[in-house]
Amino acid sequence: MLKKIIPKNARSKRALQKREPKIEENVKKAIFIRSSSTSQIVNEALSDLCKLKKPDAINFTKKNNIHPFDDDTSLNFFCEKNDTSLFVVGSHTKKRPNNLTFIRMFDGQILDMIEVGIENAKSLKEFKTSKCAIGMKPLFLFNGDLFENSHVHKTFKNILLDFYRGEAVKNINLSGLEHIISVTAINSTLEQSNDSRAMPGLIYFKVYAIKLKKSGEKTPRVELEEMGPSYVFRVRRFKFANDDVYKLATKVPKINKPKKIKNIDVNEMGDKVGRIHLGKQDLSKLQTRKMKGLKRVAEDYAEEYIEEIPISKKQKV
Repeated sequence: MLKKIIPKNARSKRALQKREPKIEENVKKAIFIRSSSTSQIVNEALSDLCKLKKPDAINFTKKNNIHPFDDDTSLNFFCEKNDTSLFVVGSHTKKRPNNLTFIRMFDGQILDMIEVGIENAKSLKEFKTSKCAIGMKPLFLFNGDLFENSHVHKTFKNILLDFYRGEAVKNINLSGLEHIISVTAINSTLEQSNDSRAMPGLIYFKVYAIKLKKSGEKTPRVELEEMGPSYVFRVRRFKFANDDVYKLATKVPKINKPKKIKNIDVNEMGDKVGRIHLGKQDLSKLQTRKMKGLKRVAEDYAEEYIEEIPISKKQKV
């Protein structure tokens, strides 16, 4: 951990103020680090994932002796020094070949991390198609029941969203949607891994470019063209945050919480539902629609009158 820095001038003071906690966070930066031993597949994967994250990404091309599951001292140092909370560490060993570790930090410490192995890879330069511009927000598509049922896949989905969420915006221009990231989880036991400790199932990570074509109407016709990179991941090791730490990390400030309006709720579909309280009503006085078929005829009144008259003894003549 770095010692507390005292600003000596206005410039350093402004730099420290940017790092202070805010109600609305800045765009999260990510650092892509090569471990002490890597492969060509891992190096290209780190480079391509960094290009998708730019301009809020730093790619360390030199090797560093970093092993996140064993020692997190170096990560804590890089987090404080670069004001970064997201990391991807690439490594390659005989025991775990072509390895990527996605890491999230909170308050200068590791919050959670997931290690995946690259089963199959196709780099960005292998796709001879047009690429998206730098700094564009991607669309996300998650396929598979595992993203709803498995805690590991839920966390991996959350980490990916944190990596490529970008800046929060209120309005979106349709022409600014240039690419989509598709992540598909398949719980397949047919394709066995060489690593017996790896989890069953595969995760397909693909990136497509969005093409808007003329359709003869106001809304354009959308076509997808794979622009890369493309990976097949298999989950290996993972480490989750404690419940108390995760609750603190996801705490929403009171200012950002929407004010609760009395007797108004929002249902599961996102529709606003209101509740109205009325006094006791007398339904006998309720005015209904008059119909000829419901009118009472004179015979009905006569029958009721006869029933009400008591039967008396015959009078003597």
